[in-house]
Amino acid sequence: MMGLLELNELTKEYKRGERSFNAVNRASLSVAPGYFISILGRRGRGKTTLLNMGAGLLKPTAGAVFFEGRDIYGLNDKDISFLRNKKIGYVPQGQSLLSNFTVFDNVCIPWFLFKREGDIEGRAFILLEKVGISHLAASYPKELSGGEMRRAAIARSLINEPRLLIADEPTGDLDAQTTAEIMKLFSAIAAGGTAVLIVTHELDTLNYGNKTYAMDAGNLLPHTA
Repeated sequence: MMGLLELNELTKEYKRGERSFNAVNRASLSVAPGYFISILGRRGRGKTTLLNMGAGLLKPTAGAVFFEGRDIYGLNDKDISFLRNKKIGYVPQGQSLLSNFTVFDNVCIPWFLFKREGDIEGRAFILLEKVGISHLAASYPKELSGGEMRRAAIARSLINEPRLLIADEPTGDLDAQTTAEIMKLFSAIAAGGTAVLIVTHELDTLNYGNKTYAMDAGNLLPHTA
C-alpha cells in the first residue's frame, strides 16, 4: 500500500566545473498519514535538497515523487503549485516571515494564493492559539523571539489544513528549551493526523517522532544509535 508521500530512488545531480556529484543518491522514503519522521545529518549532506524534491520545489535528476498516489512531477506548473499550497505545509530554514506584515497577516498569506471560501480569520486565530502565540497576532516579526517566529511559521504552514508538514532545520537557531517545545508541537500535529517530515542536525530531536533516518553524502539510511 502506497504511503501519503513516496520518494522512489530520488537522485539529484549537480556539476562543479567538469566534475559531477550527487547531492542526493537514490534515496527512498515512505511517509504515512499521522507519522512523524526525522532525517538527521550534518549541514551540506543533501537533506534540504531531498526535502525540496519531496515538496515539489526541485525536480529530481532521476526517480519519482508520489503524493496521494500521483506522480507530482507529471503535473503542470499550475497544478503542482496548487497541490503544494493545498496539501503540503512548508517551514523553511531561518526567519521566513514577511517583515512588513503582522503575525496574523503572515499566517493568512497561503490562504489567499488561490481562490478559497471560508472563515480565514477564525482559522488563523485557532492556529495561533494552537502554537501558543495568539497574544502576538498584531505584532510584527521584529518584535518576536526566534522561537515565536518559528511558531508563527508553523501556524502559517498549517493554514490550508495540509496533509503533510515539511520543516527544514526547524530548531537550528533555537535554545534547548524552545527546541523541546517546538518538537512537542510537531508531535502534537502528527498525533492530529498530519504527517510531519523534518530534517535536522540536532541529536536532541531523536526523542521525538516515529522513525529517524540518517543522511550522509546524499545517502539516506535508517538511523542507528
